[in-house]
Amino acid sequence: MTQMPHHGESTGSDAALYMAVELSASRWHLAFAVGLATPSRRRTIAAGDLAALQQEIAAARRRLGVSASAPVRSCYEAGRDGFWVHRVLARADIRNVVVDSASIEVNRRQRRAKTDRLDADALLRRLIRYWLGERDQWKVVHVPSVDVEDARHAERSLAMLTAERTRYRNRLHGLLATHGVRLRLTRAFAARVATLPTADGRGLPPGVCARLLVVWRVLETIERELTAARAAQLAHARAAATPAAVRTERLRQLKGIRVRSADVRNRREVGALSGLVPVPYQSGDAARDQGISRAGLKAARRILVEMAWSWVRWQPDSALTRWYRARFATGGTRLRRIGIVALARKLLIALWRYSEQGLVPAGAVLRA
Repeated sequence: MTQMPHHGESTGSDAALYMAVELSASRWHLAFAVGLATPSRRRTIAAGDLAALQQEIAAARRRLGVSASAPVRSCYEAGRDGFWVHRVLARADIRNVVVDSASIEVNRRQRRAKTDRLDADALLRRLIRYWLGERDQWKVVHVPSVDVEDARHAERSLAMLTAERTRYRNRLHGLLATHGVRLRLTRAFAARVATLPTADGRGLPPGVCARLLVVWRVLETIERELTAARAAQLAHARAAATPAAVRTERLRQLKGIRVRSADVRNRREVGALSGLVPVPYQSGDAARDQGISRAGLKAARRILVEMAWSWVRWQPDSALTRWYRARFATGGTRLRRIGIVALARKLLIALWRYSEQGLVPAGAVLRA
């Protein structure tokens, strides 16, 4: 008896060709099929060899009996290679989806077989189910445009330089602390190093002085680059006429919002990156709140929490600050940390309404 095809699955020359790509630094593992009940075709090519990729797609069409006009649907997991592979596939008229690897269910056994070939096969099966209508197989990553992705590098450069500045400042303080020296880092630091007394009254050893000066010169370079990067970002934002630039400039008018924390783009990205969504747990009579999901980027949550602390300091008369102080300010350290996350979630909503609709948060003060 002839087996009927799966619901929504086509066979023959009019069938779509499905391709899963398992990316790695040296090789790409490809898996092809036309349906769940059909055998798959596996091939391996050198990483980034686009000519070989096109040849394997053509060979898979012939081997699996797929016509040259049938669509090709592909997927790969988001990772080190970013989105350039997606753009190449899109230019070749291939319907590709980039998958969030953390959203893919895996066997929870302590020891499970895992190879690139098995991963490609698993991706292929999920890809077919995804196009058959089972959209809960995974979470699809929103692929930004080249311009939007490029604009993010300015913010990431600021974050990198800020982290490096903190790192080298801490290194200077650590070297001084080994000799009992406590000193504020000012512009006169290099001139004062040779005359600094240790805790027992001696001068700093020459090896320590030389290392302090090396670290100080690196720190000065970082400070100059950081200042220039901030000025360039501010000038670019003011000169741009995009909706994102308008929203960013509007947010900068609020006291307590710094330049690097005012860059938002759209509702989808804000919701996906915040990770501040509550996660309830309810089973029978048991019900509790498991805290926030933390599903977004850690860097985005850090910026939101920094904004919340800054908001409490610079917007003391706002409704959000009064709400935070009434509920959490009198508690201990742990309670205040929980409260600041709750404030960050409320502040995110309030700032989005302000950036989109111009509704100033209640009691907030704008810069002159």
